[in-house]
Amino acid sequence: MSLRCVLEAFDAWRAASVPLVLLTVTETRGSTYSKAGHRILLGEHGFAGLVSGGCLEGDLLEHARRVLQHRQAQLLTYDLRDDNDGLFGLGIGCNGLFRVLLQPLLPVEGHAPFAAIAAVLRGHAAGTSATVVHSTDPALAPGATFVAGIETGASHHLPAAWEARLASGCRQRRSATRAGLVEEQLDGDTATVLYAPLLPLPRLLILGAGLDAVPLVNMASQVGWRVTVADHRPAQLGRGDLGQAERVFEATPAELPRHVELAHFSAAVIMTHHLDSDRAWLQMLAGSPLAYIGLLGPTQRRTRLLEQLGATAVALEGRLHGPAGLAIGADSPASIALAILAEIQACLAGRTEPYRRSSA
Repeated sequence: MSLRCVLEAFDAWRAASVPLVLLTVTETRGSTYSKAGHRILLGEHGFAGLVSGGCLEGDLLEHARRVLQHRQAQLLTYDLRDDNDGLFGLGIGCNGLFRVLLQPLLPVEGHAPFAAIAAVLRGHAAGTSATVVHSTDPALAPGATFVAGIETGASHHLPAAWEARLASGCRQRRSATRAGLVEEQLDGDTATVLYAPLLPLPRLLILGAGLDAVPLVNMASQVGWRVTVADHRPAQLGRGDLGQAERVFEATPAELPRHVELAHFSAAVIMTHHLDSDRAWLQMLAGSPLAYIGLLGPTQRRTRLLEQLGATAVALEGRLHGPAGLAIGADSPASIALAILAEIQACLAGRTEPYRRSSA
């Protein structure tokens, strides 16, 4: 289940005033399905998201019921490193240890702190959360949380002095890309705090609404990305097969900035299959902050377009990927969409592409 699906489930449960439990992975060692900072939601009758691939969720539901009953956070440890026996006889294939914190999310408290976390994830700017995992201060209970990234921040069950300390910690880690535990000291007491980045849902801008855009829209939506499609050709937009996109509208390259804020997008893919149109889109995107710009077509076509752009092409260096997509042998619209999404994911995660296209 994608993060977007988790947020949609949260909306439905919150609207129904259902008490929930937020599960956050706080620490891992060895091989585990999920890593520190990963979150899922658990309710009376099910869960949104996976923390173990489905093997432990039944046991976690039992713990979640007790957390809701007592209205207190609980820290659990699952050690799957013993090869001689499967946990609970399930024969789980992971060989690692992970610890998870279960926090009650109560309607009377506005489902804090996840409501604030969700607001950041739906927004346009990254944030940071600070969650107390363990504390020697009787006034600071596990589960107390500070969420930075929405106005002045949101505090949940934090004494004033600790709120200031965790807010400062969030500011110091605003550019962090991974979650991690930190020992915080205050007036002789110690708190183990999980600082975790809050990254908004990826937004993909597709420029060109041809038939090959359909699988890219559907696949990106399925993995939880928010997709916008723009095209200057009304006929391409009128087929009615782009329903998985969040927005679909008619616009020329010159008109696009009036419809969207380019800084809100993680990536763009140009797929009009029309040389002059592609050049106009590239001209417009050259001045954008987008980290990934994909271009369909062979290398020779990309080279020709860059030559036509002249000095503007310099602004695209390091960001333009053409032909778009990893070289996985894609030979159909669906497999090409898969290759493009995989390349964008690798780029946004800062990973070296495992399969590079040749220059041919």
